[in-house]
Amino acid sequence: MITYDPLWKTLKEKGITSYKLINDYHVSHGMYDNLKHNRSITMTTLNQLCEMFDCDITDIIEYRKDS
Repeated sequence: MITYDPLWKTLKEKGITSYKLINDYHVSHGMYDNLKHNRSITMTTLNQLCEMFDCDITDIIEYRKDS
């Protein structure tokens, strides 16, 4: 399972709130909802997030084996 737990840690370290994510970084409410609920996103979106936050892919997503 892909999880976005590293994203929330990265945002916290950078002082970016969910309000800022939506209003300052222009992440749509739908995309925010997908991220919050570990739903799929496109590779383009993943690339944009990495560029937006100047971070590596591992700072956004993590793979956890389903148990």
